Amino acid sequence: MSRLRLVLASGSPARLRVLRSAGLDPEVIVSGIDESAVTAEIVPELALTLARLKAEAAADKLAAAEDAAPIPGGTPPPEPPGGTIVIGCDSLLELDGAAHGKPGNAAAAIERWRRMSGRSGVLHTGHHVIVIERDRTRSRSEVCSTTVRFAELSAAEIEAYVATGEPLEVAGGFTIDGRGGAFITGLEGDHSNVIGISLPLLRTMLADLDVAWPRLWRP
Repeated sequence: MSRLRLVLASGSPARLRVLRSAGLDPEVIVSGIDESAVTAEIVPELALTLARLKAEAAADKLAAAEDAAPIPGGTPPPEPPGGTIVIGCDSLLELDGAAHGKPGNAAAAIERWRRMSGRSGVLHTGHHVIVIERDRTRSRSEVCSTTVRFAELSAAEIEAYVATGEPLEVAGGFTIDGRGGAFITGLEGDHSNVIGISLPLLRTMLADLDVAWPRLWRP
C-alpha cells in the first residue's frame, strides 16, 4: 500500500501531541494566515472558516514547493507519496454568544476567567481536510463542539493560573491537558476536541474521503 504524507496546518503543540499519541506522525506547515481579518456570523462558522483557510494556505505552500525549479546538481526530490493529506484546525470558545480565542496577555486572561468561573462554555473546533492525489483533490469540513464546565475559582486561583503563562496562548484561555485540567469539572462531548483536534471526527471525515484511518499509523 502506498504511503501517505500527512501535514498539520497548525503550529499548536497540543494538536501535534494528540496526533502523535494516536500513532500518527505529521509534519507541520504553519499557514500564516491573518486570523484577525476573518469574520463570520456565528462562532462555529468562524472556527470552520479559519480551519479551511489554514488548510488551503498550507496546501498552497506545498504546491509552490513542488513547482519550484530544482537546483542544478542538487539532491533529487524524494519519490512522491501515494497522496498528501492536509489537516487544518481552529478552536474557539463560545461564551455568551461571542467567540473567544487566545487571550494574548495576562489582563485579558484574568478577565476571561472571571467570566468563565462557575459557568459553562462551548469549545468549537473547525476541521478542514484536504486529500491531494495525482488525479484528484477532494476536501471536507466539519465542526466538533464540546460543552466545558468550569469550576468556580477564587481570585487567587485565577491570578496564580494566569501567572503560569499557560492560558495566554491557548484557545479559550484554558487547557484540559495541563495545569488548567484541575479547573474543568465536566465535559459533554469529545475530550480530544477540547485539546484542539477531534480524533473520532477526523477518522470519520477521512473515511468519507476514502482514506482508512490505519493507513495513517506510523510503522
